[in-house]
Parts: sequence; C-alpha cells; structure tokens
Amino acid sequence: MSAAERRSVASLATLYAFRMLGLFMLLPVLSLYAGEYNHSTPMLVGLALGIYGLGQAALQVPLGMLSDRIGRKPVIISGLLLFAAGGIVAASADNIIAVIVGRLLQGTGAIASTLTALLADLTREQHRTKAMAAIGMSIGVSFAVAMVLGPLVAAAVGVSGLFLLTSLLAVIGVFITLWLVPTPDIGGIDANNQSLQGLLGRCLRDSNLMRLNLGIFSLHAVLMAIFVAVPSLLEDQGLLRADHWKMYLPVMLVAFIGMVPLIIYAEKYNGMKRVFLSAISAIIVVLFAATWFAQDYWYLVLMITVFFVAFNLLEASLPSLVSKTVYPGGKGTAMGVYSTFQFFGAFCGGALGGGLFGRWGVSALFVGAAIFAGIWLLVAWGMTVPAKSENLVLSWQFGVWDAARLRREVLELPGTFDITVLESEQLAYLRVSPNFDPATLPDGIRLSS
Repeated sequence: MSAAERRSVASLATLYAFRMLGLFMLLPVLSLYAGEYNHSTPMLVGLALGIYGLGQAALQVPLGMLSDRIGRKPVIISGLLLFAAGGIVAASADNIIAVIVGRLLQGTGAIASTLTALLADLTREQHRTKAMAAIGMSIGVSFAVAMVLGPLVAAAVGVSGLFLLTSLLAVIGVFITLWLVPTPDIGGIDANNQSLQGLLGRCLRDSNLMRLNLGIFSLHAVLMAIFVAVPSLLEDQGLLRADHWKMYLPVMLVAFIGMVPLIIYAEKYNGMKRVFLSAISAIIVVLFAATWFAQDYWYLVLMITVFFVAFNLLEASLPSLVSKTVYPGGKGTAMGVYSTFQFFGAFCGGALGGGLFGRWGVSALFVGAAIFAGIWLLVAWGMTVPAKSENLVLSWQFGVWDAARLRREVLELPGTFDITVLESEQLAYLRVSPNFDPATLPDGIRLSS
C-alpha cells in the first residue's frame, strides 16, 4: 500500500471503530436497565435492542446510491449526525417507546455501505482485501471493548449517560471524517452506473451468496435474541450489574484466542466447510442445553464463551467467503446486500427474542434461537467453499472487442473462473486461479492497475 492508502485505511478503521463501539456498548446492558423505563416489556426491550437494524437495513442501499451522486463525505457526516441525534433522544427518554424511537433514529444513520464505497475509492483493487481485513479487525476489537466497557459506563452514569456517550462518539466520528479521512476525486464516482440493477439481480440469484447472506442474518438474529435475556440471567445468579464486565473480559479474550487455531486449520488444511458447520452446530448445542441449565451461573459463562468463539469465527469467515464467492466486479454490490441482511437479522432477532421471552419465558427464547440456528445449519449444509482465486482488471481499445467475444475467448484460457464485463467503460473483472499466466491473454487485452 502507498502512504496515502495506509492513511485512508487507518482513518476509516478508526471511524468504523468509534461508530460500532457506540452501537455495541448497549448490547450487554439495555435489557438490564429497561425496568427503569415506563411501559417496559420484554417484547419492547427486544424491539429497542434490534430496531436500529431496521433503519440500517432499509437505508443501506439508498444512502449508498445517494453517495454516488453527492459524494461520500456528506452522506457519512449526515449519517453520524442522525446517529448522534438518536442517542440524545434515547438519553432523554423516560419510557421505552421513546428509547425505541431514539434507536430507530440511530439506525437511519446507515453509512456502512457508503464507508465501504469510500474505502474502495481510496484504495487500489490489489490492496482492497487487506484494507477490508483491517476494517474487520477494527470492528471485532470495538465489539470486544464494548462488551466490557458497556457495563462499566452504565454502572457509572446509567443508560442515559451511555446513550449520550454514543452521541459523543458519533460527533468525534464527524471530526475524523472531516480532518483525517482523505476526500476522493469526485470525478471517480459514477453517478449514473447503469450496471447496478444487473449486478444486484445477479447477486440475489446466486445461491452460494444467498446462503452466506442468510447466514449473517441468522447469526445476528440469534445474537440479539439471546441478549434480551442473558444480562438479566447473569444478574439473577448474583453477578452485580457493575461487575458484568469481569465476566465479559475473560470470555472475549478466550473467544478471540479460541477462534485463531480454528481459522488456521480451516485455511491451511482446506477445512473451512467442516469448521463453519461445526461452529453453527456448537451454537445449537449450547442454546438447547441452556433450556435446562440457564439458571446455573457457570453454565451461562460456558455457554457465552462457546457462543462467542463460534460467533467470532463465523463473523470473520462470512465476509471473507462472500468476497471469494462473488462474481468479478460485484464485490461492492454483494457487500451492500450482505450488510442489509446483517442489520435486518439484528432487528428480527431482537423483536422475536423479546416476544418469545415475554410470552413464554427464557426456555422458549433459547429453544427458538436454537431452532433458528438449526434452520441455518440445514441451509449451510449445501455450501460450496470457493477455490482460491484473485481478480484481475482488464481493459482494451474501444471498438476492438465486444462483451460476447471477450467472454468467449478469455474464459477458454486455463485458470479462468468467471468474468464481469463493463463494455461501456472498456473494463472487465476476471477471476482467475493463483497460477494463471497473464501472458496467455489475447492480443489487445491488457492488465489495468
């Protein structure tokens, strides 16, 4: 990476971390303090936990498209200010309905797809995977920190203070955007990309991509559902609210350390599918067992530990599998769809988890979450792990090649998998095996940086 690219990735990773920290800190505490609000019920608490996902899911693609027209930074800054406003609304609430409204307003600051697009604007294709890995690492670290910091902050200043802190983090994000994140050349943004509809349709028709999209939906649905109940169960077992961080800190450390050898095994020994399905199975087992042992403190600790080992593994593996599975040139579209499924899963999990917990109790909640994960396991069973590949960007002189001829002749070459042709731009994205020889490309086709 160039110095400018390193600066871009570092500043965007910091921005992601601040924004996600504000979202995640509420996860381990909101259900604990929900009794302080008027009209609070388990159903409404679950809705308050997950409602931000509805706003995020509904606006990811529209705001991403808007950023193509007016630029990335105006959309990002507006989204952060909406998030900050939602935090202020929730902080001033004295009833759970107002908290839900504040959380929904936070969700309308749906800037994940725009941030991803900005990252693409500021980095070259050959460095995109490393850049996304850095962003993913920042999100993972912010999640772990939030699980520890959330209970500490809430114990010190209450949930209202925690909401105000999320607003402050969003405002800091605005300053990071203005002062640290580079501004891309507006001329590089295509406001009239005619290929969007075709790329989106191709993404939705791809069965392997849809398996992964349903996977991230299920993973975040289960996460939100169980955290309607887990914090209060820990308190029922005698763990004071102010001390919840003492449990989450070692659990998150073990979860991060525990997933490392599994990822190494999956990558080194071609065992991704076995590890992936085993992680889903582990979640199902601990959730079903929780219906009998949820009142035992040490089982709860074990369940949360196993869950987060599996969660971290799946959370890291899913976007990597999407990037390897997606057709050439469609990564941005695929990740936008993926993010929409992720946030909609959070909304559905919070709402359904709260409904199950409120109507039939904690056992029904865990059984429901386990059945949900079981359906995911059945869907994932037929997954195909993509072969190792890399993407090349091809260009050619205007009028010499057309899309049909290009596809026919290039895909006959050994080591080629798939190609996406943008004929009007004289560009094509070619997915090839690592041992593909570019010298075999037909005359008149050249590699672009």
